Amino acid sequence: MLSVSLGPLALPVAPLILLLSVWAAASVAGRQVVREDRAKAENTVWGALLLGLLAARIGFVLPYASFYLATPWTVLDLRDGGWLAVAGLAGGGAWLAWRAWRWPVARKALGLAAVTGGVLWGGATAAVWWVDGGVWRPQAPVVMLTHATTGQTRSLPDVIRGQPAVVNLWATWCGPCRAEMPDLAAAQQREPAVQFVFVNQGESLPVVQAYLQRSGLALQNVWLDSGRSLGPAVGSQGLPTTLFFDASGRQVDAHFGVINPAALQARVQSLRAPR
Repeated sequence: MLSVSLGPLALPVAPLILLLSVWAAASVAGRQVVREDRAKAENTVWGALLLGLLAARIGFVLPYASFYLATPWTVLDLRDGGWLAVAGLAGGGAWLAWRAWRWPVARKALGLAAVTGGVLWGGATAAVWWVDGGVWRPQAPVVMLTHATTGQTRSLPDVIRGQPAVVNLWATWCGPCRAEMPDLAAAQQREPAVQFVFVNQGESLPVVQAYLQRSGLALQNVWLDSGRSLGPAVGSQGLPTTLFFDASGRQVDAHFGVINPAALQARVQSLRAPR
């Protein structure tokens, strides 16, 4: 499950789980100390989140530094989903351990906070995984698509068979989709060993063709999902959504929201790596 709908908004699931888990952990820490120290204890837990996020971001960016140096501002573009969880857990845990060592009377409170946050985050993540079917690296869903040029109908697994693939779910009315499209088009030209598949969600062929003509984008492999079936099939309630499949058709990564050039290139490199 990549996103959930709240009225007109579609929000990514993973950050929501993290924020709620840390909020609960901070609340537990605040209730385990005297009233005068409550804010200090809660702020310590929120500090662990901030340092953990910083460590997770650095841990992701460093291996792909060459991509981010080409567009340095993208290091600050946190929408790209570039986080290394192990580094984040280590950074946040180290902060809590240091604070507990320096603040003996709060050791129990901070320990309970760490356990609470870890259990809630792990449990909620496992629950989402179970709702999604409990399959690690699931196969591409069998959703029928219509080619925007030839009118041919094929299933998504058939379309991407035999090559690593980047599958982008988009619509012409979606501003973020339009914003990232030039970067995806450039990557398609630059990476012939990886298939880029553009699956329009729920729009008619004339609408899609008119947009492509106006935009001047030379997109290849444009398909129509007239029933908007692919998003729900992969657990996404909003656009844009970008899916990454290995050559065997298994989903190895996914991103909800705009993806910047550096993060896209990092994921494409990961797709090309031997598995």
